[in-house]
Amino acid sequence: MTTELPPELIAAETAAWTEIQTGTLTVPTALAVHQAVTAHATASGTPRLAVEEAVKRAVRHPEPAA
Repeated sequence: MTTELPPELIAAETAAWTEIQTGTLTVPTALAVHQAVTAHATASGTPRLAVEEAVKRAVRHPEPAA
C-alpha cells in the first residue's frame, strides 16, 4: 500500500530518527511523530501501522536516486 506522506510527517520522523541515532530521543519528539502518524492515517483512511511503516522506510531507508 502506497501513501503520500506530508512533509511535516517526514520532518517529525527525521527529527526522531536523528535523536534515536544520538541516544537523545525525547518523549515530546516521539509523541509528535505518533500524533502526526495517527492524524495522517485518520485523514487518509490508511491503517496507522501502514503509515508508520511508510514514514520509517522513507526516512531510514530512502530509495537511491535514479
